Amino acid sequence: MGWWQVNADTLAASRFVLSPLAETFAALKLLHSGAAAHPGERAWLDARLPGYRALLAADPVTARLVRAGLGKDWIADFLTPTPRDQETFEDGVARVRAADPRRARAHLTVSLAGPLPAVLDRDDLPERAAALLEYVWTEAVRPDWERRRRVLEADVVARTALVSRGGWAAALDSLRPGRTRWLGDNRLQVNLHEYPPREISGAELVFVPVTPKGGWVSWEEPDRYAVVYPCAGALADPGARAVPASLGALLGSARAAVLVLLDSPLSTTQLVAVTGQRLGSVGRHLRVLLDAGLVERRRAGRSVLYSRTAAGEVLVKAAGPGHGRGTCRS
Repeated sequence: MGWWQVNADTLAASRFVLSPLAETFAALKLLHSGAAAHPGERAWLDARLPGYRALLAADPVTARLVRAGLGKDWIADFLTPTPRDQETFEDGVARVRAADPRRARAHLTVSLAGPLPAVLDRDDLPERAAALLEYVWTEAVRPDWERRRRVLEADVVARTALVSRGGWAAALDSLRPGRTRWLGDNRLQVNLHEYPPREISGAELVFVPVTPKGGWVSWEEPDRYAVVYPCAGALADPGARAVPASLGALLGSARAAVLVLLDSPLSTTQLVAVTGQRLGSVGRHLRVLLDAGLVERRRAGRSVLYSRTAAGEVLVKAAGPGHGRGTCRS
């Protein structure tokens, strides 16, 4: 396993960061694999894979670059510069374009775990990688970046609340279960690869959510390190939980959708991101559910989290799939 030595001050100073470039690279990985994690992702792929594949078919060098850079066990480092706080996509992709061609080729030999193919022995690889990322951003990410950003912000709210409730160990264990784990003795497991430990105490450490499933680590030695992780499933796939038709008839489908989602604590911001409803609408639904004793609220740091009460649990379970004639989705 790979792990980093992280002292208490470094961990305490770490923070969550949103990165349009990381989101775009995660989308590129999803397009490359073609494997959807949920129906919403499947629809996204079906709409965008034809254009992506046509682009690569017309550019065999870039197609080979993608296959080499997204190796089986390792990603070529120059493709994933470590995210920086408040960095725009344009600033991030400029760092990919500015990568040294010799180092880019060296990174590809690592991701390939073998010699570089002759077709990739060229100096324009960073430019080609940047152009491909710009295509993915423009065609597949930027059109719904505001929705993605709200989902990512909601995930950060949830992780920050988890830190306040269970400490950093609980939050780190939840980022990529089975891969990230707090080992104790100032050791953070970051993946399952076998490579020497890294001493990162005193460096900048950031945690970066993305909406597609998966993740990676990146670094700019010795100053900056990042763990990129998939955001919570309920946020990534807002259509994953069906609203029982009987509950929708009783409460209204939009209000019922809020109640169904609250089997785990969520903030108003998260509910807005997940349901797609306006902030004012979500707030009204929460007030009605609070007055009815179906949800409760509590403060976690600067956030207010809502969750179902015992009465709310009974109502949702009683109206489960077996108690209605169908389901509706918010």
